[in-house]
Amino acid sequence: MAPSGLKAVVGEKILNGVIKSVKKDGEWKVLIVDHMSMRILSSCCKMSDILAEGVTIVEDINKRREPISSLEAIYLISPVEKSVRALINDFKDSAFTYKAAHIFFTDTCPDGLFAEIGRSRVAKVVKTLKEINVAFLPYESQVFSLDDPTSLYSFYSLKPTVEKDKMIENLAEQIATLCDTLKEYPAIRYRKGPEENARLADEVYQRLNAHKADNPSMGEGADKARSQLLIVDRGFDPISPILHELTFQAMAYDLLDIKQDIYNYQSTGIGNAQDREVLLDEDDELWVQLRHMHIADVTKKVTDLLRIFCESKRMCTDNANIKDLSQMLKKMPQYQKELSNYSTHLHLAEACMKKFKASLDKLCEVEQDLAMGANAEGEPLKNAMKSIVPVLLNNEIEAYDKIRIILLFIFHKKKGIGEEDLAKLIQHANIQADSNIITNLQNLGCNIIAEGRNAGKTLPERKERTESTYQLSRWTPIIKDVIENAIEDKLDRKQWPFISDPAPINTTQTAVSARLGHWHKNKSPAEYRSGPRLIIFVIGGVSHSEMRSAYEVTRATDGKWEVLIGSSHILTPTSFLNDLKSLDQVPNPDC
Repeated sequence: MAPSGLKAVVGEKILNGVIKSVKKDGEWKVLIVDHMSMRILSSCCKMSDILAEGVTIVEDINKRREPISSLEAIYLISPVEKSVRALINDFKDSAFTYKAAHIFFTDTCPDGLFAEIGRSRVAKVVKTLKEINVAFLPYESQVFSLDDPTSLYSFYSLKPTVEKDKMIENLAEQIATLCDTLKEYPAIRYRKGPEENARLADEVYQRLNAHKADNPSMGEGADKARSQLLIVDRGFDPISPILHELTFQAMAYDLLDIKQDIYNYQSTGIGNAQDREVLLDEDDELWVQLRHMHIADVTKKVTDLLRIFCESKRMCTDNANIKDLSQMLKKMPQYQKELSNYSTHLHLAEACMKKFKASLDKLCEVEQDLAMGANAEGEPLKNAMKSIVPVLLNNEIEAYDKIRIILLFIFHKKKGIGEEDLAKLIQHANIQADSNIITNLQNLGCNIIAEGRNAGKTLPERKERTESTYQLSRWTPIIKDVIENAIEDKLDRKQWPFISDPAPINTTQTAVSARLGHWHKNKSPAEYRSGPRLIIFVIGGVSHSEMRSAYEVTRATDGKWEVLIGSSHILTPTSFLNDLKSLDQVPNPDC
Protein backbone atom coordinates (compact mmCIF):
# COMPACT_ATOMS: atom_id res chain seq x y z
CA MET A 1 0.00 0.00 0.00
CA ALA A 2 1.46 3.35 -1.01
CA PRO A 3 2.04 5.64 1.96
CA SER A 4 -0.64 8.29 2.32
CA GLY A 5 -1.10 11.54 4.18
CA LEU A 6 1.73 12.55 6.46
CA LYS A 7 3.94 9.56 5.61
CA ALA A 8 3.71 10.29 1.89
CA VAL A 9 4.56 13.96 2.37
CA VAL A 10 7.63 13.18 4.48
CA GLY A 11 8.75 10.28 2.28
CA GLU A 12 8.57 12.50 -0.78
CA LYS A 13 10.49 15.27 0.99
CA ILE A 14 13.34 12.90 1.91
CA LEU A 15 13.55 11.15 -1.46
CA ASN A 16 13.34 14.35 -3.54
CA GLY A 17 14.80 16.92 -1.16
CA VAL A 18 17.72 14.82 0.06
CA ILE A 19 18.59 11.73 -1.95
CA LYS A 20 17.60 12.73 -5.49
CA SER A 21 18.89 16.28 -5.00
CA VAL A 22 22.50 15.05 -4.90
CA LYS A 23 22.13 12.08 -7.23
CA LYS A 24 24.48 11.84 -10.19
CA ASP A 25 24.11 9.20 -12.87
CA GLY A 26 26.66 6.46 -12.58
CA GLU A 27 27.76 7.54 -9.08
CA TRP A 28 26.90 5.59 -5.94
CA LYS A 29 26.65 7.23 -2.54
CA VAL A 30 26.66 6.13 1.10
CA LEU A 31 23.76 7.27 3.33
CA ILE A 32 24.69 7.93 6.96
CA VAL A 33 21.91 8.30 9.57
CA ASP A 34 21.58 8.67 13.34
CA HIS A 35 18.90 7.31 15.68
CA MET A 36 16.25 9.97 15.02
CA SER A 37 16.75 10.21 11.25
CA MET A 38 16.73 6.40 10.93
CA ARG A 39 13.38 6.32 12.73
CA ILE A 40 12.01 8.99 10.39
CA LEU A 41 13.40 7.24 7.33
CA SER A 42 12.08 3.80 8.20
CA SER A 43 8.63 5.19 9.00
CA CYS A 44 8.06 6.54 5.49
CA CYS A 45 10.59 5.19 2.97
CA LYS A 46 11.25 1.68 1.77
CA MET A 47 14.88 0.60 1.64
CA SER A 48 14.34 -0.44 -2.00
CA ASP A 49 13.28 3.13 -2.91
CA ILE A 50 16.46 4.52 -1.36
CA LEU A 51 18.74 1.97 -3.02
CA ALA A 52 17.03 2.64 -6.37
CA GLU A 53 18.25 6.25 -6.16
CA GLY A 54 21.95 5.43 -6.20
CA VAL A 55 22.56 4.71 -2.51
CA THR A 56 24.73 1.65 -2.05
CA ILE A 57 24.60 1.25 1.74
CA VAL A 58 22.84 2.86 4.75
CA GLU A 59 24.97 3.13 7.91
CA ASP A 60 24.57 4.30 11.51
CA ILE A 61 26.80 7.31 12.28
CA ASN A 62 27.41 6.10 15.85
CA LYS A 63 28.74 2.69 14.86
CA ARG A 64 32.21 1.80 13.60
CA ARG A 65 32.23 1.98 9.80
CA GLU A 66 34.67 0.87 7.15
CA PRO A 67 36.10 3.87 5.24
CA ILE A 68 34.93 4.09 1.61
CA SER A 69 37.12 6.91 0.39
CA SER A 70 36.06 6.51 -3.24
CA LEU A 71 32.39 7.42 -2.52
CA GLU A 72 30.63 10.59 -1.39
CA ALA A 73 28.41 10.36 1.70
CA ILE A 74 24.95 11.81 2.34
CA TYR A 75 24.61 12.62 6.06
CA LEU A 76 20.96 12.78 7.14
CA ILE A 77 21.34 13.56 10.85
CA SER A 78 19.75 15.53 13.67
CA PRO A 79 21.73 18.63 14.71
CA VAL A 80 22.81 17.26 18.09
CA GLU A 81 26.29 17.22 19.56
CA LYS A 82 26.79 13.45 19.36
CA SER A 83 25.96 13.24 15.64
CA VAL A 84 27.91 16.38 14.67
CA ARG A 85 31.01 15.13 16.57
CA ALA A 86 30.77 11.79 14.75
CA LEU A 87 30.56 13.67 11.42
CA ILE A 88 33.66 15.74 12.28
CA ASN A 89 35.50 12.54 13.31
CA ASP A 90 34.92 11.03 9.87
CA PHE A 91 37.19 13.71 8.37
CA LYS A 92 39.67 14.44 11.14
CA ASP A 93 42.47 12.16 9.90
CA SER A 94 44.43 12.74 6.73
CA ALA A 95 42.67 9.73 5.19
CA PHE A 96 39.02 10.83 5.01
CA THR A 97 36.34 8.19 5.60
CA TYR A 98 34.47 9.39 2.48
CA LYS A 99 35.33 11.42 -0.60
CA ALA A 100 32.95 14.30 0.21
CA ALA A 101 29.97 15.13 2.43
CA HIS A 102 26.41 16.19 1.62
CA ILE A 103 24.99 17.21 5.00
CA PHE A 104 21.25 17.41 5.64
CA PHE A 105 20.12 18.31 9.16
CA THR A 106 16.62 17.27 10.24
CA ASP A 107 16.10 20.77 11.68
CA THR A 108 17.91 23.99 12.61
CA CYS A 109 21.55 23.51 13.54
CA PRO A 110 22.58 25.51 16.64
CA ASP A 111 25.20 28.20 15.96
CA GLY A 112 27.79 26.57 18.24
CA LEU A 113 27.72 23.25 16.38
CA PHE A 114 27.65 25.04 13.05
CA ALA A 115 30.82 26.92 14.01
CA GLU A 116 32.48 23.64 15.03
CA ILE A 117 31.83 22.21 11.57
CA GLY A 118 33.26 25.39 10.04
CA ARG A 119 36.47 25.05 12.05
CA SER A 120 36.89 21.35 11.28
CA ARG A 121 38.31 19.64 8.21
CA VAL A 122 34.74 18.72 7.15
CA ALA A 123 34.50 22.28 5.83
CA LYS A 124 36.94 21.35 3.03
CA VAL A 125 34.80 18.50 1.70
CA VAL A 126 31.22 19.74 2.22
CA LYS A 127 29.36 19.90 -1.07
CA THR A 128 25.85 20.40 0.37
CA LEU A 129 24.63 21.77 3.71
CA LYS A 130 20.88 22.06 4.23
CA GLU A 131 18.22 21.91 6.93
CA ILE A 132 15.24 19.85 5.76
CA ASN A 133 12.86 20.64 8.65
CA VAL A 134 11.56 17.20 9.48
CA ALA A 135 12.07 16.76 13.22
CA PHE A 136 9.10 14.46 13.86
CA LEU A 137 8.03 10.90 13.09
CA PRO A 138 5.12 10.39 10.72
CA TYR A 139 3.62 7.54 12.75
CA GLU A 140 0.51 7.08 10.61
CA SER A 141 -1.10 8.99 7.74
CA GLN A 142 -2.78 11.35 10.28
CA VAL A 143 -0.67 10.81 13.41
CA PHE A 144 2.76 12.21 14.29
CA SER A 145 5.10 11.59 17.20
CA LEU A 146 8.07 13.62 18.42
CA ASP A 147 9.66 10.39 19.63
CA ASP A 148 10.23 11.47 23.23
CA PRO A 149 8.69 9.00 25.72
CA THR A 150 10.20 10.92 28.67
CA SER A 151 8.06 13.96 27.94
CA LEU A 152 5.43 13.39 30.65
CA TYR A 153 8.21 13.29 33.25
CA SER A 154 9.87 16.40 31.83
CA PHE A 155 6.64 18.39 32.02
CA TYR A 156 5.00 17.08 35.18
CA SER A 157 7.60 15.75 37.64
CA LEU A 158 7.80 17.75 40.84
CA LYS A 159 11.51 18.37 40.48
CA PRO A 160 11.92 21.79 38.87
CA THR A 161 14.17 21.01 35.92
CA VAL A 162 16.45 23.60 34.46
CA GLU A 163 16.01 21.57 31.30
CA LYS A 164 12.28 22.35 31.04
CA ASP A 165 12.72 25.60 29.09
CA LYS A 166 15.13 23.93 26.71
CA MET A 167 12.71 21.05 26.24
CA ILE A 168 9.79 23.35 25.46
CA GLU A 169 11.95 25.14 22.87
CA ASN A 170 12.87 21.81 21.27
CA LEU A 171 9.25 20.65 21.17
CA ALA A 172 8.20 23.97 19.64
CA GLU A 173 10.84 23.64 16.93
CA GLN A 174 9.72 20.08 16.18
CA ILE A 175 6.08 21.17 15.87
CA ALA A 176 7.14 24.08 13.65
CA THR A 177 8.96 21.66 11.31
CA LEU A 178 5.72 19.66 11.05
CA CYS A 179 3.83 22.78 9.91
CA ASP A 180 6.66 23.67 7.53
CA THR A 181 6.64 20.18 5.99
CA LEU A 182 2.87 20.40 5.51
CA LYS A 183 3.21 23.95 4.12
CA GLU A 184 0.81 25.14 6.83
CA TYR A 185 0.90 28.43 8.74
CA PRO A 186 -1.95 27.75 11.18
CA ALA A 187 -3.58 30.00 13.74
CA ILE A 188 -2.40 28.71 17.14
CA ARG A 189 -4.78 28.09 20.05
CA TYR A 190 -4.25 26.48 23.42
CA ARG A 191 -6.37 25.28 26.33
CA LYS A 192 -6.41 28.01 28.93
CA GLY A 193 -5.34 27.06 32.44
CA PRO A 194 -2.12 25.06 32.57
CA GLU A 195 0.80 27.44 32.03
CA GLU A 196 2.73 24.90 29.92
CA ASN A 197 0.04 25.11 27.20
CA ALA A 198 0.45 28.87 26.83
CA ARG A 199 4.25 28.67 26.98
CA LEU A 200 4.48 26.00 24.33
CA ALA A 201 1.94 27.81 22.12
CA ASP A 202 3.94 31.02 22.37
CA GLU A 203 7.23 29.26 21.50
CA VAL A 204 5.61 27.53 18.51
CA TYR A 205 4.27 30.89 17.31
CA GLN A 206 7.76 32.43 17.36
CA ARG A 207 9.29 29.45 15.55
CA LEU A 208 6.54 29.39 12.94
CA ASN A 209 7.17 33.04 12.15
CA ALA A 210 10.86 32.28 11.67
CA HIS A 211 9.98 29.42 9.30
CA LYS A 212 7.50 31.64 7.45
CA ALA A 213 10.22 34.27 6.93
CA ASP A 214 12.43 31.61 5.29
CA ASN A 215 9.58 30.00 3.41
CA PRO A 216 6.98 32.64 2.49
CA SER A 217 4.74 30.19 0.63
CA MET A 218 3.82 28.48 3.95
CA GLY A 219 0.08 28.65 4.47
CA GLU A 220 -0.78 29.94 1.00
CA GLY A 221 -3.94 28.62 -0.64
CA ALA A 222 -7.62 29.42 -0.67
CA ASP A 223 -8.59 27.47 2.44
CA LYS A 224 -5.30 27.39 4.28
CA ALA A 225 -6.10 30.51 6.28
CA ARG A 226 -8.59 28.39 8.23
CA SER A 227 -6.00 25.85 9.39
CA GLN A 228 -5.48 25.74 13.15
CA LEU A 229 -3.03 24.19 15.60
CA LEU A 230 -4.48 23.33 19.02
CA ILE A 231 -2.24 22.67 22.02
CA VAL A 232 -3.80 20.70 24.85
CA ASP A 233 -2.39 19.08 27.99
CA ARG A 234 -2.79 15.46 29.08
CA GLY A 235 -4.68 16.47 32.23
CA PHE A 236 -7.51 17.74 30.01
CA ASP A 237 -8.76 14.16 29.56
CA PRO A 238 -7.20 11.61 31.92
CA ILE A 239 -10.08 9.16 31.28
CA SER A 240 -9.43 8.16 27.65
CA PRO A 241 -5.91 6.81 28.27
CA ILE A 242 -7.02 4.52 31.13
CA LEU A 243 -10.26 2.99 29.81
CA HIS A 244 -10.20 -0.48 28.29
CA GLU A 245 -10.87 0.29 24.63
CA LEU A 246 -12.53 -2.36 22.50
CA THR A 247 -11.54 -1.09 19.07
CA PHE A 248 -8.97 -3.33 17.41
CA GLN A 249 -5.77 -1.27 17.45
CA ALA A 250 -6.29 0.21 20.93
CA MET A 251 -7.29 -3.15 22.39
CA ALA A 252 -4.37 -5.03 20.87
CA TYR A 253 -1.82 -2.45 22.09
CA ASP A 254 -3.39 -2.47 25.58
CA LEU A 255 -3.71 -6.22 26.09
CA LEU A 256 -1.01 -7.85 23.97
CA ASP A 257 2.73 -7.52 24.09
CA ILE A 258 3.29 -5.30 21.05
CA LYS A 259 6.66 -3.56 21.08
CA GLN A 260 7.64 -0.96 18.45
CA ASP A 261 4.53 -2.00 16.48
CA ILE A 262 5.73 -5.60 16.19
CA TYR A 263 3.41 -8.44 17.21
CA ASN A 264 5.02 -11.83 17.90
CA TYR A 265 2.96 -14.99 17.93
CA GLN A 266 3.04 -18.70 17.15
CA SER A 267 1.34 -19.56 13.90
CA THR A 268 -0.06 -23.00 13.32
CA GLY A 269 0.99 -23.17 9.70
CA ILE A 270 1.58 -26.08 7.38
CA GLY A 271 3.24 -28.83 9.35
CA ASN A 272 4.30 -27.44 12.71
CA ALA A 273 3.97 -24.22 14.68
CA GLN A 274 6.27 -21.35 13.79
CA ASP A 275 7.22 -18.17 15.60
CA ARG A 276 6.12 -15.22 13.52
CA GLU A 277 6.62 -11.51 13.90
CA VAL A 278 4.41 -9.04 12.13
CA LEU A 279 4.79 -5.29 11.75
CA LEU A 280 1.46 -3.51 12.25
CA ASP A 281 1.67 -0.50 9.96
CA GLU A 282 0.00 1.20 7.03
CA ASP A 283 1.74 -0.94 4.42
CA ASP A 284 -0.76 -3.56 5.53
CA GLU A 285 -4.07 -2.58 3.90
CA LEU A 286 -6.01 -5.05 6.00
CA TRP A 287 -4.71 -3.45 9.21
CA VAL A 288 -5.75 0.00 7.94
CA GLN A 289 -9.26 -1.31 7.25
CA LEU A 290 -9.61 -3.03 10.61
CA ARG A 291 -7.71 -0.96 13.16
CA HIS A 292 -10.55 1.38 14.18
CA MET A 293 -13.31 -1.24 14.10
CA HIS A 294 -14.93 -2.64 17.22
CA ILE A 295 -13.49 -6.05 18.12
CA ALA A 296 -16.96 -7.59 17.80
CA ASP A 297 -16.92 -6.72 14.08
CA VAL A 298 -13.30 -7.53 13.30
CA THR A 299 -13.41 -11.34 13.05
CA LYS A 300 -16.54 -11.21 10.90
CA LYS A 301 -14.97 -8.59 8.64
CA VAL A 302 -11.74 -10.60 8.18
CA THR A 303 -13.69 -13.78 7.37
CA ASP A 304 -15.89 -11.89 4.88
CA LEU A 305 -12.83 -10.37 3.19
CA LEU A 306 -11.13 -13.74 3.11
CA ARG A 307 -14.19 -15.32 1.52
CA ILE A 308 -14.30 -12.59 -1.15
CA PHE A 309 -10.57 -13.09 -1.80
CA CYS A 310 -10.94 -16.85 -2.19
CA GLU A 311 -13.96 -16.53 -4.45
CA SER A 312 -12.06 -14.11 -6.65
CA LYS A 313 -9.41 -16.83 -6.98
CA ARG A 314 -12.07 -19.49 -7.72
CA MET A 315 -11.48 -21.29 -4.43
CA CYS A 316 -14.11 -23.28 -2.64
CA THR A 317 -15.07 -21.46 0.60
CA ASP A 318 -17.27 -23.29 3.01
CA ASN A 319 -17.06 -22.25 6.65
CA ALA A 320 -14.86 -25.14 7.72
CA ASN A 321 -12.36 -24.07 5.10
CA ILE A 322 -12.23 -20.49 6.27
CA LYS A 323 -11.39 -21.67 9.78
CA ASP A 324 -8.63 -23.93 8.51
CA LEU A 325 -6.28 -21.60 6.69
CA SER A 326 -3.46 -24.14 6.65
CA GLN A 327 -5.55 -26.39 4.38
CA MET A 328 -6.13 -23.48 2.02
CA LEU A 329 -2.43 -22.68 1.98
CA LYS A 330 -1.71 -26.20 0.73
CA LYS A 331 -4.11 -25.65 -2.16
CA MET A 332 -2.97 -22.11 -2.91
CA PRO A 333 0.74 -21.82 -2.05
CA GLN A 334 1.08 -18.97 -4.56
CA TYR A 335 -1.10 -16.78 -2.29
CA GLN A 336 0.90 -17.43 0.86
CA LYS A 337 1.51 -13.71 1.53
CA GLU A 338 -2.19 -12.73 1.31
CA LEU A 339 -3.47 -15.75 3.25
CA SER A 340 -0.94 -15.41 6.05
CA ASN A 341 -1.98 -11.76 6.35
CA TYR A 342 -5.62 -12.80 6.93
CA SER A 343 -4.37 -15.43 9.34
CA THR A 344 -2.36 -12.83 11.32
CA HIS A 345 -5.39 -10.60 11.87
CA LEU A 346 -7.64 -13.50 12.80
CA HIS A 347 -4.96 -14.51 15.29
CA LEU A 348 -4.64 -10.98 16.65
CA ALA A 349 -8.41 -10.66 17.08
CA GLU A 350 -8.67 -14.07 18.76
CA ALA A 351 -5.84 -13.19 21.16
CA CYS A 352 -7.69 -9.98 22.14
CA MET A 353 -11.00 -11.82 22.62
CA LYS A 354 -9.33 -14.51 24.73
CA LYS A 355 -7.99 -11.86 27.16
CA PHE A 356 -11.33 -10.07 27.12
CA LYS A 357 -13.38 -13.17 27.94
CA ALA A 358 -10.96 -14.23 30.66
CA SER A 359 -11.41 -11.18 32.85
CA LEU A 360 -12.49 -8.02 31.11
CA ASP A 361 -16.15 -8.15 30.15
CA LYS A 362 -17.43 -7.34 33.67
CA LEU A 363 -14.59 -4.87 34.23
CA CYS A 364 -15.43 -2.93 31.04
CA GLU A 365 -19.03 -2.53 32.12
CA VAL A 366 -17.98 -1.01 35.47
CA GLU A 367 -15.49 1.29 33.67
CA GLN A 368 -18.04 2.56 31.15
CA ASP A 369 -20.66 3.18 33.85
CA LEU A 370 -18.15 5.21 35.88
CA ALA A 371 -16.87 7.18 32.88
CA MET A 372 -20.38 7.96 31.63
CA GLY A 373 -21.93 8.43 35.08
CA ALA A 374 -24.78 6.20 33.90
CA ASN A 375 -25.46 2.60 32.98
CA ALA A 376 -26.10 1.24 29.48
CA GLU A 377 -29.80 2.13 29.76
CA GLY A 378 -28.88 5.72 30.53
CA GLU A 379 -29.95 5.58 34.19
CA PRO A 380 -27.65 7.68 36.43
CA LEU A 381 -25.21 5.68 38.54
CA LYS A 382 -26.63 5.73 42.07
CA ASN A 383 -24.06 3.80 44.07
CA ALA A 384 -20.71 3.71 42.34
CA MET A 385 -18.92 2.31 45.39
CA LYS A 386 -21.13 -0.78 45.29
CA SER A 387 -20.02 -1.58 41.73
CA ILE A 388 -16.28 -1.10 42.33
CA VAL A 389 -15.79 -3.00 45.62
CA PRO A 390 -16.14 -6.51 44.06
CA VAL A 391 -13.48 -5.53 41.50
CA LEU A 392 -11.07 -4.24 44.15
CA LEU A 393 -11.48 -7.34 46.33
CA ASN A 394 -10.99 -9.75 43.43
CA ASN A 395 -7.47 -11.19 43.70
CA GLU A 396 -7.48 -12.38 40.12
CA ILE A 397 -7.65 -8.82 38.76
CA GLU A 398 -4.25 -7.19 38.18
CA ALA A 399 -3.08 -4.18 40.20
CA TYR A 400 -3.05 -1.81 37.20
CA ASP A 401 -6.64 -2.76 36.27
CA LYS A 402 -7.71 -1.97 39.84
CA ILE A 403 -5.91 1.38 39.68
CA ARG A 404 -7.73 2.20 36.45
CA ILE A 405 -11.05 1.48 38.23
CA ILE A 406 -10.12 3.59 41.30
CA LEU A 407 -9.13 6.52 39.06
CA LEU A 408 -12.41 6.30 37.12
CA PHE A 409 -14.29 6.22 40.44
CA ILE A 410 -12.46 9.40 41.57
CA PHE A 411 -13.20 11.19 38.25
CA HIS A 412 -16.84 10.10 38.55
CA LYS A 413 -16.95 11.85 41.95
CA LYS A 414 -15.90 15.08 40.15
CA LYS A 415 -14.66 16.84 43.32
CA GLY A 416 -12.10 14.21 44.32
CA ILE A 417 -12.36 11.94 47.35
CA GLY A 418 -11.18 12.24 50.97
CA GLU A 419 -7.70 11.02 51.85
CA GLU A 420 -9.12 8.43 54.29
CA ASP A 421 -11.48 7.07 51.63
CA LEU A 422 -8.60 6.80 49.17
CA ALA A 423 -6.49 4.96 51.75
CA LYS A 424 -9.35 2.46 52.26
CA LEU A 425 -9.69 1.85 48.53
CA ILE A 426 -5.94 1.30 48.20
CA GLN A 427 -6.04 -1.15 51.11
CA HIS A 428 -9.08 -3.06 49.74
CA ALA A 429 -7.40 -3.34 46.36
CA ASN A 430 -4.04 -4.23 47.93
CA ILE A 431 -2.15 -1.89 45.61
CA GLN A 432 -0.01 -0.02 48.16
CA ALA A 433 3.13 -0.48 46.04
CA ASP A 434 1.63 1.44 43.13
CA SER A 435 -0.61 3.89 44.96
CA ASN A 436 1.57 6.89 44.05
CA ILE A 437 0.21 6.57 40.47
CA ILE A 438 -3.12 7.85 41.79
CA THR A 439 -1.77 10.81 43.74
CA ASN A 440 0.76 11.73 41.02
CA LEU A 441 -2.12 12.51 38.66
CA GLN A 442 -2.45 15.70 40.70
CA ASN A 443 0.71 16.93 38.93
CA LEU A 444 -1.36 16.97 35.71
CA GLY A 445 -3.93 19.26 37.35
CA CYS A 446 -6.48 16.52 38.06
CA ASN A 447 -8.69 16.81 41.13
CA ILE A 448 -7.90 13.61 43.09
CA ILE A 449 -8.05 14.57 46.79
CA ALA A 450 -11.15 16.50 47.88
CA GLU A 451 -10.18 20.04 48.93
CA GLY A 452 -6.63 19.18 47.76
CA ARG A 453 -4.31 21.30 45.62
CA ASN A 454 -6.53 21.06 42.52
CA ALA A 455 -9.83 21.77 44.31
CA GLY A 456 -12.32 23.44 42.01
CA LYS A 457 -10.78 22.05 38.82
CA THR A 458 -13.26 19.95 36.88
CA LEU A 459 -13.08 17.94 33.70
CA PRO A 460 -14.75 19.54 30.64
CA GLU A 461 -18.46 19.13 30.01
CA ARG A 462 -19.08 16.58 27.29
CA LYS A 463 -21.36 16.56 24.27
CA GLU A 464 -24.52 14.50 24.40
CA ARG A 465 -24.10 11.83 21.74
CA THR A 466 -27.09 9.89 20.50
CA GLU A 467 -25.55 7.59 17.90
CA SER A 468 -25.86 3.94 18.89
CA THR A 469 -22.71 2.23 20.15
CA TYR A 470 -21.78 -1.03 21.75
CA GLN A 471 -22.70 -1.08 25.46
CA LEU A 472 -19.06 -1.49 26.45
CA SER A 473 -17.89 1.34 24.18
CA ARG A 474 -20.10 4.27 25.14
CA TRP A 475 -17.30 6.69 26.03
CA THR A 476 -16.06 9.17 23.42
CA PRO A 477 -12.68 10.85 23.99
CA ILE A 478 -13.14 14.50 25.00
CA ILE A 479 -10.75 15.57 22.24
CA LYS A 480 -13.36 14.48 19.68
CA ASP A 481 -15.75 17.14 21.01
CA VAL A 482 -12.96 19.70 20.74
CA ILE A 483 -12.05 18.69 17.17
CA GLU A 484 -15.68 18.90 16.02
CA ASN A 485 -16.20 22.27 17.70
CA ALA A 486 -12.97 23.68 16.24
CA ILE A 487 -13.99 22.68 12.72
CA GLU A 488 -17.48 24.17 13.16
CA ASP A 489 -15.91 27.30 14.72
CA LYS A 490 -17.79 26.70 17.97
CA LEU A 491 -14.81 26.46 20.34
CA ASP A 492 -15.09 28.92 23.21
CA ARG A 493 -12.51 31.65 22.54
CA LYS A 494 -12.03 32.34 26.23
CA GLN A 495 -11.20 28.73 27.03
CA TRP A 496 -9.26 28.22 23.81
CA PRO A 497 -7.57 31.57 23.18
CA PHE A 498 -5.62 32.35 20.01
CA ILE A 499 -1.97 33.39 20.25
CA SER A 500 -2.60 35.95 17.52
CA ASP A 501 -5.80 36.99 15.82
CA PRO A 502 -6.82 34.39 13.26
CA ALA A 503 -7.99 35.02 9.75
CA PRO A 504 -11.80 35.32 9.71
CA ILE A 505 -13.26 31.88 9.20
CA ASN A 506 -15.60 31.55 6.31
CA THR A 507 -17.60 28.42 7.07
CA THR A 508 -19.15 28.15 3.62
CA GLN A 509 -17.18 25.75 1.48
CA THR A 510 -15.43 26.90 -1.65
CA ALA A 511 -17.10 25.14 -4.54
CA VAL A 512 -15.10 22.70 -6.62
CA SER A 513 -14.88 24.02 -10.14
CA ALA A 514 -16.42 21.55 -12.58
CA ARG A 515 -13.69 22.17 -15.13
CA LEU A 516 -10.67 22.42 -12.84
CA GLY A 517 -11.95 20.55 -9.78
CA HIS A 518 -9.60 17.62 -10.03
CA TRP A 519 -6.42 19.32 -11.12
CA HIS A 520 -4.61 17.54 -8.34
CA LYS A 521 -4.63 14.13 -9.99
CA ASN A 522 -0.97 14.41 -11.10
CA LYS A 523 0.22 16.50 -8.15
CA SER A 524 2.53 15.24 -5.48
CA PRO A 525 0.92 14.35 -2.11
CA ALA A 526 2.21 17.52 -0.43
CA GLU A 527 0.59 19.73 -3.03
CA TYR A 528 -2.89 18.34 -3.55
CA ARG A 529 -4.12 18.90 0.01
CA SER A 530 -5.68 22.30 -0.56
CA GLY A 531 -8.31 22.21 2.19
CA PRO A 532 -7.66 23.35 5.75
CA ARG A 533 -6.01 21.17 8.37
CA LEU A 534 -6.60 20.97 12.09
CA ILE A 535 -3.43 19.89 13.93
CA ILE A 536 -3.74 18.76 17.55
CA PHE A 537 -0.73 18.47 19.84
CA VAL A 538 -1.25 16.74 23.20
CA ILE A 539 1.42 17.42 25.83
CA GLY A 540 2.42 14.20 27.58
CA GLY A 541 1.23 11.48 25.20
CA VAL A 542 -1.77 10.65 22.98
CA SER A 543 -3.93 7.52 23.28
CA HIS A 544 -5.12 5.23 20.47
CA SER A 545 -8.77 6.21 20.96
CA GLU A 546 -7.82 9.87 20.46
CA MET A 547 -5.91 8.95 17.31
CA ARG A 548 -9.04 7.18 16.07
CA SER A 549 -11.10 10.33 16.72
CA ALA A 550 -8.94 12.32 14.26
CA TYR A 551 -9.73 9.84 11.48
CA GLU A 552 -13.43 9.67 12.37
CA VAL A 553 -13.91 13.44 12.22
CA THR A 554 -11.89 13.73 8.99
CA ARG A 555 -14.21 11.13 7.45
CA ALA A 556 -17.30 12.91 8.75
CA THR A 557 -16.27 16.13 6.96
CA ASP A 558 -15.99 14.14 3.68
CA GLY A 559 -12.34 15.10 3.57
CA LYS A 560 -13.03 18.85 3.54
CA TRP A 561 -10.86 19.02 6.64
CA GLU A 562 -7.90 16.85 7.52
CA VAL A 563 -7.32 16.35 11.22
CA LEU A 564 -3.79 15.44 12.33
CA ILE A 565 -3.10 14.49 15.91
CA GLY A 566 0.20 13.90 17.66
CA SER A 567 2.23 14.11 20.79
CA SER A 568 5.67 13.44 22.20
CA HIS A 569 4.75 9.72 22.10
CA ILE A 570 1.87 7.25 21.76
CA LEU A 571 0.38 5.98 25.04
CA THR A 572 -0.99 2.64 26.07
CA PRO A 573 -2.81 2.45 29.43
CA THR A 574 0.14 0.57 30.94
CA SER A 575 2.78 2.99 29.66
CA PHE A 576 0.65 5.94 30.89
CA LEU A 577 0.42 4.47 34.40
CA ASN A 578 4.17 3.70 34.34
CA ASP A 579 4.85 7.32 33.30
CA LEU A 580 2.67 8.57 36.18
CA LYS A 581 4.44 6.24 38.63
CA SER A 582 7.80 7.79 37.73
CA LEU A 583 6.72 11.40 38.36
CA ASP A 584 7.90 11.50 41.98
CA GLN A 585 11.09 9.54 41.33
CA VAL A 586 14.49 11.12 40.88
CA PRO A 587 15.69 10.55 37.33
CA ASN A 588 18.72 8.38 36.70
CA PRO A 589 21.43 10.75 35.39
CA ASP A 590 22.83 7.99 33.16
CA CYS A 591 19.61 7.48 31.23
